[in-house]
Amino acid sequence: MSVHHEEGRGEDGRGTAGRMVVEDRNRMTFRVARTSFTDPDVLAAERAKIFSRCWLYLGHISELPQPNDFVTRDVGGRPIIFNRDGKGELHAFFNTCPHRGAQVCRERSGRSKSFQCFYHGWTFTPEGKLRSWPGQEDYPEGFNADGDVDLLAVPRFEEYRGFCFICFDRDVVPLEEYLGNAREYLDVICDQSEAGMTVVGGTQDYSIRANWKLLTENSIDGYHAATTHATYFAYLQNTAGSLVKMAVGGYGRDLGNGHGVVEYAAPWGRPVAQWIPAWGDDGKREIDAIYARLVERFGEKRAERIGERNRNLFIFPNLIINDIMAITVRTYYPTAPALMQVNAWAIAPSEESQWARKYRLNNFLEFLGPGGFATPDDVEALEQCQKGFQNAAEAPWSDISKGMGKTEFRTDDEEQMRAFWRRWNELLFPDSPAQRVHAQEAAE
Repeated sequence: MSVHHEEGRGEDGRGTAGRMVVEDRNRMTFRVARTSFTDPDVLAAERAKIFSRCWLYLGHISELPQPNDFVTRDVGGRPIIFNRDGKGELHAFFNTCPHRGAQVCRERSGRSKSFQCFYHGWTFTPEGKLRSWPGQEDYPEGFNADGDVDLLAVPRFEEYRGFCFICFDRDVVPLEEYLGNAREYLDVICDQSEAGMTVVGGTQDYSIRANWKLLTENSIDGYHAATTHATYFAYLQNTAGSLVKMAVGGYGRDLGNGHGVVEYAAPWGRPVAQWIPAWGDDGKREIDAIYARLVERFGEKRAERIGERNRNLFIFPNLIINDIMAITVRTYYPTAPALMQVNAWAIAPSEESQWARKYRLNNFLEFLGPGGFATPDDVEALEQCQKGFQNAAEAPWSDISKGMGKTEFRTDDEEQMRAFWRRWNELLFPDSPAQRVHAQEAAE
């Protein structure tokens, strides 16, 4: 069953509540109202219904290798302390002093057996317990006996294969259930290592003058690569030994729960485990040994997938893991309708050699990040889109229809982006006419 919803766009170009996303399965079109990228009320709704209720990526366990290590970062608009206590147990606390609200920890990372608020000197253990406070004699006996002025733990904190997530909704489904089919792709990434993955180096921090959802689309969009990144491909083609001859191609997939992926073959080198001539004979021996070990552990078919296939994995609402010529973990949060803050980290097998690490980081910096070939191209494209949205009153809709009607999707189709937008619409407008139609179709 399918119902035509095109009338929902509205003559003023603003869209209507519940009609920000219009999927017409008769005409095979999928449209998104451009006001969803510009309206402050939409951003307020996203903060309340998405970033306050969905699992959000916090960090990787390798960032806290020793007891009493900590990092601080903003997640979903909240400052958070991510730390290990003296016994090595992981914690996530709101970085807010229970006394008067100042941030308890002002450093980005470090190792400490206590956190002291600089304002009034209240001190807390790595377990979040109030340890001491000036003028204790002036407080009543039994002050904090019930722990109500300890550091406040984030309501939900769970980990999957080293990737740590938090949620501000205590009633959210368990993380593994939330990840659903995305776990298959996380497993493929993590299975590159026998000793565990590790974050390498520091954090890339930058901002983009565009709506956060544009980076979601871009990160799983195989359609733009040949045109937007033409300079990079020309560079590889003109650099001796940077490519190998192989059949390229792949697929895009809706993984459920708003998650999506593109998985594909590509001719560039991967330290796990696709050799290119530029790496020489020593590199070939190293890559062959890595690949042989993958075959020993998993068999030929899975070894080929781990070593030679690339994937851009999106976990709703704002986590991207690019497992391509290097591995990047990227999050991005809106600070305004037309501004986002991006954080990215490189990860790698912790046991890989100095040689492999060198080429991995070369790949990481060459293509990804604000100084690479790709990210500046993408930033320019997204900021140009945001400028174009100033015409939303007259040109109200973005089209995301490529591949509609298929049962199997290529990487340059847009089904994986439609997966995001369907879930986004369900969360913001659960009672919209479009959502009732989809629920009826699913029931039938």
